[in-house]
Amino acid sequence: MQILKSVVGRKVFMAITGQCMVLFAVVHMLGNSSIFIGPDGINAYAKHLHDLGPLVWIFRAGLFAFVAIHIFYGIQLTLENSAANPTVYAVKKQIKATFASTSMIWTGLLIALFVTFHILHFTARVTPGIVKGVDALGRYDVFTMVVSAFKNGGIAFIYVAAMCALFFHLSHGIQSFFQTMGWNTDRTQCTISTIGKAVAFILLAGYAVIPLSILASALIK
Repeated sequence: MQILKSVVGRKVFMAITGQCMVLFAVVHMLGNSSIFIGPDGINAYAKHLHDLGPLVWIFRAGLFAFVAIHIFYGIQLTLENSAANPTVYAVKKQIKATFASTSMIWTGLLIALFVTFHILHFTARVTPGIVKGVDALGRYDVFTMVVSAFKNGGIAFIYVAAMCALFFHLSHGIQSFFQTMGWNTDRTQCTISTIGKAVAFILLAGYAVIPLSILASALIK
């Protein structure tokens, strides 16, 4: 496709796939929050997803395609930008540049590594020390699996650190989406930037509170 040969076209594809993943992150966070209802909450949620059968795998395949496209074009555009500006200046001035904007490629790669670990950990359940079992209703006991995992300080740290990387990535990525799509103006830039940071913080807090609360409860006991 001709559009994919242009920088603008590839940025648009990155922006759209990125926001699709943001929507998934919001829905996934809400689903994960069912753990605060207790064992029946998250175990019922997991059973409901499992009962969807092939639809879940179709969704996962589509999400994987979005992730692959986003990573591919992200790396490609980063390499092209580096090749176009090979000279390292003694004094480097970046107007309105922030840590979040200059570290997008690195926070993105960290998130990709974490997602791989997360799938192996809680989806494939092949990592060492994972607790497997079923509850009284014969459903897979996700509650016990998650709680036992986050009682490990190292595992909890990995998850919280990954959510910090997600925060930095989204705090710039959401704003960048509107800019790429041409929906950002001088009048709306500040508002959109604030909204992006707020959404990123909500996701950070929503995800991090689970391992932190479980670890804190274990340490208090």
